[in-house]
Amino acid sequence: MTNRRRFLAISAAAIALPGLSHAAPVYTWQGVALGARATLRLAHPEAKAISARVAAEISRLEDIFSLYRPDSALSRLNRAGALQSPPFKLLECLSLAGAVHTASGGRFDPTIQPLWASYAVASAQGGLPDDHAVGKARALVGWDRITFDAANIVMEPDMALTLNGIAQGYIADRVAEMLSGEGLTNILIDTGEFRALGTHPDGSAWPVKLAAGGEVPLVARALATSAPLGTTFDTDAQMGHILDPRTGFPSPSSWREITVSAPSAALADALSTAACLLATRAEIDACLAGFQGARLEAVTAA
Repeated sequence: MTNRRRFLAISAAAIALPGLSHAAPVYTWQGVALGARATLRLAHPEAKAISARVAAEISRLEDIFSLYRPDSALSRLNRAGALQSPPFKLLECLSLAGAVHTASGGRFDPTIQPLWASYAVASAQGGLPDDHAVGKARALVGWDRITFDAANIVMEPDMALTLNGIAQGYIADRVAEMLSGEGLTNILIDTGEFRALGTHPDGSAWPVKLAAGGEVPLVARALATSAPLGTTFDTDAQMGHILDPRTGFPSPSSWREITVSAPSAALADALSTAACLLATRAEIDACLAGFQGARLEAVTAA
């Protein structure tokens, strides 16, 4: 399986703090977050302590959303098919996922995990799942077969969820909120999705470069890019990771890359993923129209 390299980068500058006659030096922290290399660059007199709190918060959020931590809330839900007293943040993410599911005509569907796992297992063995395996996994997919409220999340037997198309953006939003509360401004967070609070420290927009070329100026908004072949299951890199829940197969997408901006990174993340499964620019525009402030920034045809 080939995969685009992921990393986490956060840059932030302090607001004017009482008693400071000059800007704080930039402190750099490096480590691992979201299973990837992480870099935080903070200009703040308490940057080291803030960095530690950010790392702890990301880890706490991974304890909710990670498919790779066996004791995460999501892993426990997938094993048991139910979760009592679910974390509010998990419910919030599911609610947004449901809204994008509806707006995309069912293309965005977090219950796709059994299908994704079927492809991932076959890919690790050097092949692709056969039609029987795809059909069996697809029978476990269906957003209308999961219910959730403050008391419980319940799925039908053998179903499973993935929030990989929304959780990285959601975590970027929560980290931005935390840093803002610490008194930092001019924040740019990159978890694979971008979240900007304020401007670049020089007062201009954050210049976010796109892999397909071009640049999007970002101020107080979020930006996400999805590529159907960004991760692939086959050696020829033609079987993409964005699966169509209606067919069980990677969508023969019309797009090489789609970039969406929105008020939150979670929304931008989900919408850019959903857009990869839509056949025309008109369908993408109709999907985004259901969300105030969502905007198609760039689209590259396959």
